[in-house]
Amino acid sequence: MPTLTSPSRLALYLDLIRWNRPAGSYLLLWPTLAALWLAAGGFPGWHLLIVFTLGTVLMRSAGCCVNDVADRDFDRHVKRTAERPITRGAVSVREALALAASLALVAFALVLTTNRLTIAWSFGALAVTVFYPYTKRFFSMPQAVLGVAFSFGIPMAFAAVRGEVPALAWVLLAGNLFWVLAYDTEYAMVDRDDDLKIGMRTSAITLGRFDVAAVMAFYAVYLIVWAAAGAQLDLGAAYFAGIAVAAGMAAWHHTLIKDRSREGCFRAFRLNHWLGLAVFAGAATDAAWRALG
Repeated sequence: MPTLTSPSRLALYLDLIRWNRPAGSYLLLWPTLAALWLAAGGFPGWHLLIVFTLGTVLMRSAGCCVNDVADRDFDRHVKRTAERPITRGAVSVREALALAASLALVAFALVLTTNRLTIAWSFGALAVTVFYPYTKRFFSMPQAVLGVAFSFGIPMAFAAVRGEVPALAWVLLAGNLFWVLAYDTEYAMVDRDDDLKIGMRTSAITLGRFDVAAVMAFYAVYLIVWAAAGAQLDLGAAYFAGIAVAAGMAAWHHTLIKDRSREGCFRAFRLNHWLGLAVFAGAATDAAWRALG
């Protein structure tokens, strides 16, 4: 019987947590790091940087396991997901859940090095992560639930830095939720035909012929909210330059998804982490300039 340390088993687990496809981790990481910098007014310190970076990667990996367990009966009918380890029977449900629990426990151990408020919010983050995959069965816009899950690092970052979660954190979370709606709708557009056949509910199906327009509107709301937050914090030109670069990327995405081709929509989704990086880079650069000034 193969063991965890055998090359074949390890390769299956790495595939399960999307180790070779880190874009999903970046989509979680950039807004979380941006929130850390905004909450701290600059570099938040190595401790929090390490905790939130590793915690983000671990929880995204755990979320992939839970998602694949929940969707295993649907994934076999979708060309893009039919060969996932659980779907093809290479990894059992029990193994996947054990791996998810192990990763989540390590992430929780990291959170325990912060403060009580951050620890308390981590339970909310875990609950939304576990709940999200099942919303595809009954909620017409499950991407909104994913938006909450992928934005929970923002209030946790403020809690860790300031010991409180101010209104600004929730504003940033709401704005980031619209970014998740944008890129995960692009993702859902890739599988729309398959999802219609199997009865899966997604924003791409719900929005119908307004999908492209809605994606662009979601990008706009996200960037406007984060720009307004920057203005409230009296941030400088570097931050708004980051917002402008992100806006340019969002506009380019329109050219990728306007024809609704699988290739174009999937490419737009995969490249979204650069958009998030632009916003984070703007926040970090602005903080660095202020420190030097």
